[in-house]
Amino acid sequence: MNCAPITLFVYNRPWHTWQTVEALLANAEALKSPLYIFSDAPKNAADEKAVNEVRQYIRGIDGFSTIYIIERKENYGLAKSIIDGVSKVCQEHGRIIVLEDDIVVSRYFLKFMNDALKLYEHDERVVSIAGYQYPIKTALPETFFLKGADCWGWATWKRGWDLFEAEGRVLLQELTQRNLTHRFDFDGTYPYTKMLKGQIRGKNNSWAIRWYASAFLKDKFTLYPGRSLVLNIGNDSTGTHCSTTSAFTGDISGAPVKVVLIPVEENLFAWQQISKFFQTVRPWMVIRIIRKLISLPR
Repeated sequence: MNCAPITLFVYNRPWHTWQTVEALLANAEALKSPLYIFSDAPKNAADEKAVNEVRQYIRGIDGFSTIYIIERKENYGLAKSIIDGVSKVCQEHGRIIVLEDDIVVSRYFLKFMNDALKLYEHDERVVSIAGYQYPIKTALPETFFLKGADCWGWATWKRGWDLFEAEGRVLLQELTQRNLTHRFDFDGTYPYTKMLKGQIRGKNNSWAIRWYASAFLKDKFTLYPGRSLVLNIGNDSTGTHCSTTSAFTGDISGAPVKVVLIPVEENLFAWQQISKFFQTVRPWMVIRIIRKLISLPR
């Protein structure tokens, strides 16, 4: 198998980074996969020690076909680092598998990603492949499509990433003009539009909300597994834009997810189940927003 390059973005979390890499190494395809590691520079003196610990660790990694380490000389921040890194690797290889330093994957993750990248390589309707699935109790199809794109362990092609629009205002204007904000928010069950407005106002620097909006507005689809091949271990207040929560934590699949050609159209059943899940976590989100507003300076 001609495996796609894996691109890992790290910063100042040595334990999380180690967990992520160890999980990747458990995949049989790791030995055939190039690995790019983008290490951001510390943004302040307080982060220097942890950043150096991460860099010391990644310099000793083995078990991939080739390893390229890019140590930033200045602090990019997560969004700029990912946008720059994904763009460069896509330009060189035409496809990419993307992970951050808090994404632990199944031993079948790389097979799923590479099989899907190959199967849908020439289908312009498909923008990306996702590895994460919400902890939904109802059984979902083995694979299915939803409109948009996702960010916890994902893959794309250069043709897909070329659609990325970095300017949030452009995305919000089109969503508003086309009256799509309600649908964009899973019929009001998740505040994606609020997140995009926050990015525009500088309240967050999320690249992921812009990636989702870019694909959504182009009517492109992402292939999802019916069982999660990813576990996010970063919802412990150690990462950018993350707080402590277990609401999105579920079991990671102990079996492979089979990739076959299916109709490239939004799966209404899966969409409804995810929308229902969002409704169950919404009370927690409301409490979090209220607490944040209370703590804001007047």
